[in-house]
Amino acid sequence: MDYRRKRKCTFFTIGLIFLLSGIEYAVILPTIWMYLQTLGAAPYFLGLGLSAFSLSGLLCSPLFGFWSDRMRTTKNVILFSNVFEIIGIGTGAGSCIFGFLTRSTASEDRATVFAVVMACRQVGLLIGPAFNIFLRLCDFQLGPFVVNKFTSPGLFMSVLWLLLQLVVLFLYWDLPLRGEGDGEGEGEGGEDEEKPLMSPKETPGTYGTICSSQSESSAVSNGNLPHLSPPPSPPPQPTPVNPFKNFSSAREYLREEVVVLLTAQFIVLFNQTALETMVTPVTQQLFGFGELENSVMYCVCGVEVVAGFLLVRWLSLRVPERGLLAAGLLICNLACVWCLVFLARPQGGYSWQLAEFIIGVFLQVLGLPFVAVAQVSLFSKVTAEKTQGFSQGVRRSVGGLGTILGPLWAGGLTDNLYIMLGVMMGLLVLLSVMMFFSYDRLVEQRVVEQADSPEEEEEEEEERES
Repeated sequence: MDYRRKRKCTFFTIGLIFLLSGIEYAVILPTIWMYLQTLGAAPYFLGLGLSAFSLSGLLCSPLFGFWSDRMRTTKNVILFSNVFEIIGIGTGAGSCIFGFLTRSTASEDRATVFAVVMACRQVGLLIGPAFNIFLRLCDFQLGPFVVNKFTSPGLFMSVLWLLLQLVVLFLYWDLPLRGEGDGEGEGEGGEDEEKPLMSPKETPGTYGTICSSQSESSAVSNGNLPHLSPPPSPPPQPTPVNPFKNFSSAREYLREEVVVLLTAQFIVLFNQTALETMVTPVTQQLFGFGELENSVMYCVCGVEVVAGFLLVRWLSLRVPERGLLAAGLLICNLACVWCLVFLARPQGGYSWQLAEFIIGVFLQVLGLPFVAVAQVSLFSKVTAEKTQGFSQGVRRSVGGLGTILGPLWAGGLTDNLYIMLGVMMGLLVLLSVMMFFSYDRLVEQRVVEQADSPEEEEEEEEERES
């Protein structure tokens, strides 16, 4: 299989991984609240359950990212992670995938690539609720296990992740990264490149010349043995360089622009998961929604998010990432203000309350693609490329902390939305202020690799200040 076909298969597999992660979220989330109610659980147990789902990602993302950076492999990491995904506790492979995408794409195309990959997850969120239409009809026993509309989503996702293992095994390739020989020529002239430059019968030093056997025979007849030069030594094999040599986490992550982007990751995911935790109890209380209505709602939201990511993909070719981030934060602020005004204490009849709810959800979902793509792309440009897997793991761990605390915060405050939404509004205002003062630094750094010495680091800081 040539390089281009391997590359297409690899990117197809990456898209499929994100697609299944979206399907998993959309299949399980609409039913988890009703399932907990059958167990007599209080509302805060919903927050605990959703937070537990994010805990493994927080712990594993930096470790898997470090593994992929150190060994320069992603396939083994994904296969290992999927084993734990099958049993429900592994979500750390995303860090090494984002690191792979960063190192294998040009910086000007990165936002577009990230938008497409994230859109795959949103497509999963879009089609995931459709599976609940038939999963809710399951009512049978598999050995000692009872399979019903509450337990069938877990069994269904286990089967899908098992099938994905086979896809990764046969269709995913650890391709040469950008800057290490991207292999573009292998697809067209790869066969010519594999041919040796000289025939095995040719002696070194005679390639491209006529071998004079007469001169050799005359030298032998004169009693002089021909001088045979030793064969050239094979070219030295490049020794793997430790990407974490001279690495300093404080120097890498305690920079103004990095702190702003990590804060954006935390606050946006904190607010998003808090609203997702709040939405099912609120819709049940105000509108009497069940699992079917919630599934349809998530399906509609998936359509909007996919359209949003396509819009961001188009805008990313015309607008810098920091502009997209600013636009997304503006929309998120408007959404939070709307929810604080209209959803904390709904007014009017059923139709008016439903319209208020739809507008609030629409604004919240609309801002998500802008912030998500912009901050991921910017983060890949302001951190070192050679340790990108570990850096993306740190970013995802910070986001994982947000997805843990968000449901915990919302789960216990579903009856006091003023406090819940007020804190979320305060966090967004804080992030907006931080971005306003750091706007000029949210650009790709001229030197993103780690300096080899403190002197070089001081020179870089002096250049940035000038």
